[in-house]
Amino acid sequence: MALKTVGAGEVPAGKEVATLAGGCFWCLEAVYDEMRGVESVESGYMGGQTPHPTYEAVCSGETGHAEVVRVTFDPKAISFRDVLEVFFGIHDPTTLNRQGNDAGTQYRSAIFFHTPEQEQVARDVIADLRADFSDPIVTEVTKATLFHEAESYHQEYFARNPGQGYCMWVVAPKVQKFRKSFAHRMK
Repeated sequence: MALKTVGAGEVPAGKEVATLAGGCFWCLEAVYDEMRGVESVESGYMGGQTPHPTYEAVCSGETGHAEVVRVTFDPKAISFRDVLEVFFGIHDPTTLNRQGNDAGTQYRSAIFFHTPEQEQVARDVIADLRADFSDPIVTEVTKATLFHEAESYHQEYFARNPGQGYCMWVVAPKVQKFRKSFAHRMK
């Protein structure tokens, strides 16, 4: 059972929240944990119809939920556009319902916006990036719904399991790409 469910409009005072899906949530969490201005990152599920999703149910592809990260950040330190710049730099937004070997709607590329301003920024960033990709960007831009926090063993997974096979072969290269391409954004 998921740990908690958070309403889409619940944001700590003075902070902003970005909810993003770009393949396995372990990858996104590991990257955003290292980004300057980010205060917390939680792995979870969003975008489906199952009221209390579990990892096993989400992996079945039948819940409609995507694996997401809920990134709480200080908008005085970084902008939503900065968060999206990293997002598009560390995953492939042109592959429908997949990232590498991870396939299914739970691995789709999506931006779940929390405000009309976030929606506009997301659409503007995608429009700006179209010329940088040879294939069409398939990232969904969708209104945020309930965030269902993933089970505790998924939180900070890469930090706790760097020697695990998936972490070494999939997560670590994304973290290295972030460190190389976005060194100016590191904590």
